[in-house]
Amino acid sequence: MPLVLESEDNPEEDQIQTPVISTEDGINFLYVKHNNLYPLEEESIRDNFVIIYELLDEMMDFGYPQTTDHKILKEYITQESYKLEIQARPPMAVTNAVSWRSEGIKYRKNEVFLDVIESVNLLVNANGNVLRSEILGAIKMKCYLTGMPEVRLGLNDKILFENTGRAKGKAVEMEDMKFHQCVRLARFESDRTISFIPPDGEFELMSYRLNTAVKPLIWCETIIENHSGTRIEIMVKAKGQFKRRSTANNVEIIVPVPDDADTPKFKTTVGNATYVPELNAVVWKIKQFPGGKEFLMRAHFGLPSVRNEDLDKRPPISIKFEIPYFTVSGIQVRYLKVVDKSGYAAFPWVRYITQNGG
Repeated sequence: MPLVLESEDNPEEDQIQTPVISTEDGINFLYVKHNNLYPLEEESIRDNFVIIYELLDEMMDFGYPQTTDHKILKEYITQESYKLEIQARPPMAVTNAVSWRSEGIKYRKNEVFLDVIESVNLLVNANGNVLRSEILGAIKMKCYLTGMPEVRLGLNDKILFENTGRAKGKAVEMEDMKFHQCVRLARFESDRTISFIPPDGEFELMSYRLNTAVKPLIWCETIIENHSGTRIEIMVKAKGQFKRRSTANNVEIIVPVPDDADTPKFKTTVGNATYVPELNAVVWKIKQFPGGKEFLMRAHFGLPSVRNEDLDKRPPISIKFEIPYFTVSGIQVRYLKVVDKSGYAAFPWVRYITQNGG
């Protein structure tokens, strides 16, 4: 912990904080920071030493990762004691080729839920020029299927369309594709079919990235008037630059204000604006924001301390949103098939969501 605090207090110029700290005597410290919390402490390791030891013992053999699926590990590493006459046996999955799924799973209703979630990271300067844009995509699944079914998924993958010479609709070129261990990579490389025996329940099937240049889905224009350092007026015009038939839900436009601002007054054409002092920002919340619409928010603050603020150093406005039934990339699930030797019918459900990135 002292090393982490020291590196945070004295960051070298342009050095990004890394989760690994190496000391001169060859010791590597790893830590995780989540929402400004460090979830791992010496005391919690001492308190849970036995279960951590058992997990490491099962997950690694001679330094090589073996079983890492938490659902399978939960089946035979528990915090309950076993009676002497009951021999705790690892589930079949540990010795099977399919190490992420147990045998004998049964459901009365067989269903597959698939969510395509795209997160947009976008940075725009005051003139409206896009400085950086990327789309991070993930395909998340919930599988409630009996037995050992095979699932096949087809996307409008650009490379597949080029290889097969099919009529080109909208095709998507994905980069940095990462798959869950259940996906048959050799099959994907030969004919771009994503085929797999799924884990039971919830899991992330794959993630991808797109370098496609995108325009801001919600564009904000801002006018700031600083009246002789005693009060400040902010006007924000927000416009939905996506299709009119789509609607963005739970939109939050976060507008930074000087840290000594007080006595806030607001006017909005839709939604409500509130002053959040701990963020030094106005948060304008709009429950539903239809595509093509424009809305206005005016804020007025007093400034008790007289000082000149450097406008170039003001933090950027950030926007949170979620647009259902829509993806920026245009990725589409062309088919989702479930095949099991018992021949049962399975019901597939597909959703598309675009949201703000981190």
